[in-house]
Formats: sequence, structure tokens, C-alpha cells
Amino acid sequence: MPKTNDAALDAFIAAKMEIDAVVARLAAHSADHFAYTPGEVNWGHVGTLNHYRARLREISNMAFREGEHALTT
Repeated sequence: MPKTNDAALDAFIAAKMEIDAVVARLAAHSADHFAYTPGEVNWGHVGTLNHYRARLREISNMAFREGEHALTT
């Protein structure tokens, strides 16, 4: 009888769907300038966005094996 990974595939698809939903929410929030108007932006908002950017860059580097996650030969 062939070995199947149905449970793993189901878990993978569920995780992917959650990631897709989070990415879509973040894209919409970004399109709305993170709910800030130009007149209310302050250095605290810059710090918050820099924090978001750093976490997203870390995730991107892991996914694409870049930065500190780059493969070395």
C-alpha cells in the first residue's frame, strides 16, 4: 500500500491559506497607509513601520534563502 502524506498536505494547505490571508490584510493595510493620514505621521509611526519591515524582511530572507539565511558553498 503506498504511503500518503494526506495529513501533512492538509496542514500545509491550511498554513498556506492563513499566510495568504495575513499577506492580503497587510497589503490592504499598507494601501491605506496603515490607517494614518500624512498630517498625523510621527517618528513613532516610522519606528513601528521599521519594526514591521524588519520582521517581513526576515521572513522573506528565510523564504528565499537570502541575507543571513543564504546558502553558503
